[in-house]
Amino acid sequence: MEKEIQKRFVLVHGLCHGAWTWYKLKMQLEAAGHCVTAVDLAASGINMTRLDEIQTLMDYSKPLLDILSSLGSDEDKVILVAHSMGGIPVAMVADIFPSKIAAIVFVSSFMPDTRNPPAYVLENDLVLATMLVRANPVVTNNLAGTKSFSEERYGSVTRIYIICGEDNMIPGDYQRWMISNFPVKEVMEIKDADHMVMFSKTQELCARLLGIADKYA
Repeated sequence: MEKEIQKRFVLVHGLCHGAWTWYKLKMQLEAAGHCVTAVDLAASGINMTRLDEIQTLMDYSKPLLDILSSLGSDEDKVILVAHSMGGIPVAMVADIFPSKIAAIVFVSSFMPDTRNPPAYVLENDLVLATMLVRANPVVTNNLAGTKSFSEERYGSVTRIYIICGEDNMIPGDYQRWMISNFPVKEVMEIKDADHMVMFSKTQELCARLLGIADKYA
């Protein structure tokens, strides 16, 4: 029997969360034989950066940037998995290191396009944007000065979107609007999953990611 090739996943949490949100999924992906890194973004989880030290999206994303920077040119490309607000730093990292990324999987996540600044996908829902600013104004306010990402770099990376059908944080219609605004390679849906799909539908999410790894990495 041919041995399955190990793939590398990098899991990126949403706003006010941390790497801990991925622990169940991480265990399942590792049990399937893959290498998994769950990152704590700046001032999140056990990362010791203070909120007042975050002045830009680059500052907030530094732990993720460090992971991609550490990869050698001869290493296999990674699969970036972004949840919720994690889609914004993931898009920025893809704009810097497109050649190191096999695919981005947006899991009920904000997905910037290449025509507008990343804040655009937040501003199109005033209620949602207001809620996010209240949750973490330091991070969300700093998006205002971030320019749009390039079609040649971020736009060239394979993107897959996983819709969570019962998400009350980022409703299904809003997820579909982001997909129509910036079409992806493939759309999947976990119909009865809420926003925290990594807890409520861990096995289903893991199965989707394993399929993506086989197909795109």
